[in-house]
Amino acid sequence: MRGPGVPARAMDARALAALAANPGCDRRALLDGAGVDKAALASALGAPAAFGQSQFAFVRGHAFEARVKADGGAELLRLVHRHLDPGAEPPERAHVPDLTAVGPEGRTARTALALREATAAGTWTLLDHPMLALEVAGSPAFLEPDAVVVHPDGGWTVVEIKSFPVLDGSADPAKVGAAARQAAVYVLALEEVAARLEPPPRVRERVLLVCPKDFSNLPTASAVDVRKQRAVTARQLTRLTRLEEIADALPEGVCFSPELPAEELTAAVEAVPATYAPECLAACELAFHCRARARAEGAVTALGRSVRAELGGLTTVEEVLAAARGEAGEADDPAVAALRRAAALRAEALGAAGQGVAPCP
Repeated sequence: MRGPGVPARAMDARALAALAANPGCDRRALLDGAGVDKAALASALGAPAAFGQSQFAFVRGHAFEARVKADGGAELLRLVHRHLDPGAEPPERAHVPDLTAVGPEGRTARTALALREATAAGTWTLLDHPMLALEVAGSPAFLEPDAVVVHPDGGWTVVEIKSFPVLDGSADPAKVGAAARQAAVYVLALEEVAARLEPPPRVRERVLLVCPKDFSNLPTASAVDVRKQRAVTARQLTRLTRLEEIADALPEGVCFSPELPAEELTAAVEAVPATYAPECLAACELAFHCRARARAEGAVTALGRSVRAELGGLTTVEEVLAAARGEAGEADDPAVAALRRAAALRAEALGAAGQGVAPCP
């Protein structure tokens, strides 16, 4: 599906969190599962999205993470001890196991072994960029959290290191929320590893979020409860259609290679059903293409999920306007009745203002 010689693009926790937020979108599920580069695909379709970090932010983020993990992770473990486990013995030093292995499967197995050994040892252990696996729509996704800390009592904690600042003790709520959803994916993947051990260790549902303090490069941290995000993500991922079922419904030989002619590529993308919502603009590289298609078709999904939910079986703007004018729809339909009532109130308001009467917008 990617095209001959096109390498697979790995699915990360950020993509999984976005997919879980829109489980009805078969297009994103299939393209992510097949490892298609959606950014290159969007550019080939003529609807590129300005996505990802700037080079400056990327370099700054790596420099900050290196500072947090310097000296064997001493500062990071101090923050974990202070915010999540103050009753434990202070970490004098940490064991940082080597997680090097061949391929993602090898790294996943090496991570599982390191977690098992650290849990049995009962000492502070820092796993730097471990590799975890999580099954998504019948296909394995390999995930790489910034760090996982094993506590002396055997508990496991996910650590998220972000480069957005904490100013005067507070950070951007939207960015904190995105980090929490991403961390929840890692918690789910860690629970898969823990379930294979006997007895299963406790995966803590409070993660540590580490950010720069104010305008400096000094780290500050806070504990973030991700129980709600974990539950929502787990529920949404179970609702995803299996990739084989989506692929079986496609035309024979469908391909999403950016090298294809525009018409052929557009036909291939349109063969996979999409569920667009304005929230996709902040989470999917194909959002601008899907938005243009939704607008061209007059789909009410372009107006937002809440509006779509209120309109029931009315799926296009044309149907909505016809129902408001009394030209379509059943009068006992709650959505139709609400639209006609709104149209009548608007006409009454415009008439009272002396601006003439219009039956609907």
